[in-house]
Amino acid sequence: MDDSASAEDLLIDLAVESWRLCRMFQRSIDARDIRAAGRQSNQVRYFQRKLDDSLAPLGLKLVVLDGQAYDTGMAATALNAADFGPEDTLYVDQMMEPIVMGPNGVRRTGTMMLRN
Repeated sequence: MDDSASAEDLLIDLAVESWRLCRMFQRSIDARDIRAAGRQSNQVRYFQRKLDDSLAPLGLKLVVLDGQAYDTGMAATALNAADFGPEDTLYVDQMMEPIVMGPNGVRRTGTMMLRN
């Protein structure tokens, strides 16, 4: 692996972990304190925008499929796919890791949980 590929892989690792941290932080925001919750939500959105802006020059993008109809061709592994039958209509309940797309296609597959 050359230096540029390893640097890109490290950036992808950092981006995925940053995305996870943002998701965890968003879930921990106390909605009872409206002012603080609004400020914290804005901070998370700002960070996510900066993360997207940092990935864009390399042609990288994080893709999140929450709420979309499930298709077996998605570039993400469904961790609970065995819990459902072939006749079930499934949706992506939540992404556990985003899909990372690059200029030439998928750079890293994501992981997700499904629901009926």
